[in-house]
Amino acid sequence: MPITIGNVLDEADLASVAELLPQLMWADGTKTAGAVAREVKRNRQADLSTRSGTRLRELVQTALRTHPVVQAFARPAKWSPLIVSQTGEGGGYGTHIDNAFMGAGDSRVRTDLSFTLFLSEPDSYEGGELNIDMAGMTHSVKGARGDLVIYPSTTLHQVAEVTRGRRIVCVGWIQSLIRSGDQREILFDLDNLKAELLASHDKNSPELLTLSKTLANLTRMWGE
Repeated sequence: MPITIGNVLDEADLASVAELLPQLMWADGTKTAGAVAREVKRNRQADLSTRSGTRLRELVQTALRTHPVVQAFARPAKWSPLIVSQTGEGGGYGTHIDNAFMGAGDSRVRTDLSFTLFLSEPDSYEGGELNIDMAGMTHSVKGARGDLVIYPSTTLHQVAEVTRGRRIVCVGWIQSLIRSGDQREILFDLDNLKAELLASHDKNSPELLTLSKTLANLTRMWGE
C-alpha cells in the first residue's frame, strides 16, 4: 500500500527550495517518458545539471536518503536520478505504468517503488491529484509541501489534469533490498514495534534482543 510521510523536508529545506525553484530552467517532460507514457504526459521538467538544479537535487537527495521512515519502509538498495516536474493548467499525466528498469549498466535501477515529493502547497493549484489504482480502488494523494508519498511501481497511476495554478513535485524510483512488498511490510511493522519497545525497555532487554535478531535474520533471508 502507499504510505505518505509528512515533513520529509523541514522548514529550512523548504525555504531553500522556494529560493531555488524560480532559478531553474525547464524543458518538455516527454523527453524522459517511455513510448507509451509519452502519449499521455503533459508537463515540464527542470534541468538539474545547472548550479541551482544541482543544489536542489543534493538537498532533496540528502533529505530522502537520511530520513528514518523512508529507510525503514523502502529499504533502499539503489535510487534513480531525481526528476523535478512542473504541471501547469491543462497539464497532467494520464494513466500509465512505470518502466520496470530505469537507466543502464551499473546505474540501472529496478523500479520496486515510486515516490512523489510535493514542492508546492495543495491550495496553490486545483486538480493534479496523484491517483494510484490499488486492487480495484483508487488511492488519491495531494500532499502538503514537503510531504512524500511512496507507492508500488507495479501499479497503474495518473496525475489528474491541473485546472488552476502550478503543481511542482520531485519524483523518482527505488530498488529495494527486499523485492517483495509483503516482506517489506512485515519488516516495517517490526521496526515500528522495536521503536515502541525502546521507549519502555532497556535496549539490552531479552525482548529487544530477540526482536533485533529476528529483524536481522529476516533481512538476511529476504534481502538481495
